Amino acid sequence: MKQKMKTTKLQNIFRIILGAMMIYVAIGHLSFSRIDFQAQVPDWIPLDKDLVVILSGIVEALLGLGMIFYTQKKVLVGIALASFYILIFPGNIYQYINGISAFGLDTDQARLIRLFFQPVLVLWALWSTGALKTLVTKNKN
Repeated sequence: MKQKMKTTKLQNIFRIILGAMMIYVAIGHLSFSRIDFQAQVPDWIPLDKDLVVILSGIVEALLGLGMIFYTQKKVLVGIALASFYILIFPGNIYQYINGISAFGLDTDQARLIRLFFQPVLVLWALWSTGALKTLVTKNKN
């Protein structure tokens, strides 16, 4: 897979913004939002909820840093971040189905609306790193 995908200035700005957001969220995982994040860990995960939050926070920090600084492999980082968003999506569904209030999402409507933002994050990660174009081009060949 081609790693050195040329991206536009706009894509680079959005890639850095997303990376910074991931670092901020990672800090929340490890400190001020830890309880809220625990509310999203499904009961069927066979690990301590706090451990899951800490581990996912570390992964988010690494992905955020990768989005900002690991530009030589930005396509790979974009695919990794998009995959991460897909992997954590069951936690959002769990929060919605069980009516769990966290992050100010205290109504079913608010929790449902949030579900529709996950695909936006997936596309953002893929588009801003050039991974979307790489994947589309690869599938055409």
